[in-house]
Amino acid sequence: MNGLRVVALVAAAGRGTRLGAEIPKAYVQLRGRSLLERSVTAMETSAVVDHIGVLVSPDMEPLARELLRDHDVQFIHGAGERADSVWAGLQALPFDDAVVLVHDAARALTPPGMIARVARQVLSGAPAVVPVVPVADTIKLVDASGAILSTPDRSRLRAVQTPQGFDLATLRAANEAYFAASASGNGVDFTPTDDASLMEWFGVPVSTVQGDPMAFKITTPIDLVLAQRITDEAEPTVFDVPGNPGV
Repeated sequence: MNGLRVVALVAAAGRGTRLGAEIPKAYVQLRGRSLLERSVTAMETSAVVDHIGVLVSPDMEPLARELLRDHDVQFIHGAGERADSVWAGLQALPFDDAVVLVHDAARALTPPGMIARVARQVLSGAPAVVPVVPVADTIKLVDASGAILSTPDRSRLRAVQTPQGFDLATLRAANEAYFAASASGNGVDFTPTDDASLMEWFGVPVSTVQGDPMAFKITTPIDLVLAQRITDEAEPTVFDVPGNPGV
């Protein structure tokens, strides 16, 4: 492994209305701690992250600062869409050469060991890494009317989680190319749903590491009920940070 710095961007600038709360989902409390604080703490506990940037909307920054008053983080104003927020964060990070982990604050129970696993894979030379878990449901490809076109082989499908890890300079270059092409009207025919898809568009190979069921995204009221049940039974949860890079 090389000696690159590892930096994290925790995305908490969205509104997250599907959770049904009066505030954005990143600020919702789970056993007395916000999802945002839990995600930041996981980054700290991973023992691999050297710097944390938190993407927030300007109107939520005062609350974010209060919630994270005991944490050493860089606050960065996000933009309208997630991709815009991440690009703002990448430009604001005060580093040129580093590994960057992009993480959704809503994945608040992500084990620190999984964070370390993603970072170590990038430190070992992979330009882009995503944690994945097998897909349990049968997936159908449908047309605009809802008619089924095909059934992909489930054994080859994976659900992608965060944090997603990247070489910082390469991810910046991919973002710069995408936003420049979008602004010029040069036929960008897709909207990146995550940072890995943007790297794929840019021609960068993306590899995978084992994800974790605990890294599920708390997006709906049912997700929050599940997270509450898990933390009610397992808090304080201790996740071991794997000492073996192969774990």
